[in-house]
Amino acid sequence: MAGSLAGRVALVTGSTSGIGLAIAARYAREGAKVMLNGFGKPDDIARARAEVGAAMGVAEAPYSPADMSKPAEIREMVQRCIAELGGCDILVDNAGIQHVSPIEDFPDEQWDRIIAINLVSNFHAIKAALPGMKAKGWGRIINVASAHGLVASPFKTAYVAAKHGVVGLTKSVALEVARTGVTCNAICPGFVRTPLAEAQVKPLAEKHGVSEEKALTDYLLERQPTKKWVEVEEIAEAAMFLVGPNSGSINGSALSVDGGWIAQ
Repeated sequence: MAGSLAGRVALVTGSTSGIGLAIAARYAREGAKVMLNGFGKPDDIARARAEVGAAMGVAEAPYSPADMSKPAEIREMVQRCIAELGGCDILVDNAGIQHVSPIEDFPDEQWDRIIAINLVSNFHAIKAALPGMKAKGWGRIINVASAHGLVASPFKTAYVAAKHGVVGLTKSVALEVARTGVTCNAICPGFVRTPLAEAQVKPLAEKHGVSEEKALTDYLLERQPTKKWVEVEEIAEAAMFLVGPNSGSINGSALSVDGGWIAQ
């Protein structure tokens, strides 16, 4: 039986690991053709392409190495997706980086790169993909923001500014496309279990002289009321719902998947 996304084409940025890979694989299992994008070790990229490719019924999923800080490469990636896969019906802007530092010590180049990759890349990808979506009368744009797109934390000025910008961009685009058959929404995850996030637990435990379990619940997940990781599969299911058959009236929303973080 064909999946609910049969005949659809999805482009997911930052999809060689973590949240992006989970979303890409979920879409592929539902019948979509999916193009991956992201950096990483060659072996990790190969594994991601094989995983998503298997769900698509091919040896490996198409992949673009486009640098999300370079607008020309973003435009080329979208055009390649359209040319090779027949369109770009679903765009998931997931690529992102982080740097933590007091603002007076925050490196200028880190600010510029975080704003470029976490926010400006979304603008360029949407701008390139939207004409084709409008022409078809159907499209789904999902911007993966963060709980930090709705509330702030200290020492993350660039990330918080970028993710707040992503939520604002989402709302503005949603209003522009409201009568076109296209929707634009954001997902705002809390702390998600990924290898990079889990790697923060041991140093926190050593710093505070506590067990890793206590470091996780009392320090890393301090603001997350459940004291549990958000799993990548939970984000993927939210992303699946937003492209599903009953999602057309959800537009301009910032969907929190954060264990109650912003309810406080």
